[in-house]
Amino acid sequence: MPATREALLDAAHAALTARPWPAVRMVDVAAAAGVSRQTLYNEFGSKDGLARALVGRAADSYLAGVERALGSAGGTGDRLAATAAWTVRAVRANALVRGVVTGCWSEWLPHPVAAARRPVSTVPAQRGADAGVPTPAELLGQVRDRAVAALGEGRPVRDPAALATTCELALRLALSYALVPPPPGAAGDGVPLVRDVVDRMRDAAA
Repeated sequence: MPATREALLDAAHAALTARPWPAVRMVDVAAAAGVSRQTLYNEFGSKDGLARALVGRAADSYLAGVERALGSAGGTGDRLAATAAWTVRAVRANALVRGVVTGCWSEWLPHPVAAARRPVSTVPAQRGADAGVPTPAELLGQVRDRAVAALGEGRPVRDPAALATTCELALRLALSYALVPPPPGAAGDGVPLVRDVVDRMRDAAA
């Protein structure tokens, strides 16, 4: 029931904006989604299962935005700048994305359960969530690799290692802007700095 599952995740996310995760009650989430509590348990198995699905959806949403940014118009600098801008916006706007991308989890948020404690769900959609989300280092590696593949598509890459370094550096710059506010008057998303770094690295490799 994809629609029911999404409605439940939306309700859980809305509840999380009003109270810390330990205070979020399954019965309230079910009621907000317009379904029974049993339906909620059938879909996620437990509150931990709901938490894993909620965090997993945040990771998927972030990666979908990365794909859109990498598919935007322009050259390497423009597309990495778009990816950086999306990263900054997503981390600032969604506490769950912030946790997934940075590993900074407050007591307010659900935290991914350790792999050894994950049950095997009988619900196919939940089995995907129970597989867990990548660590911040793994996620950064995934985004870097996607960027390298997208930017090198359709043309030979003279130095794949240099392109990978450029992509990772752009992402790490974006994360620094997401976590530490820029000085007054500076661009808040790091886009000019990312473009400058990409241009300088390209010129140095020329």
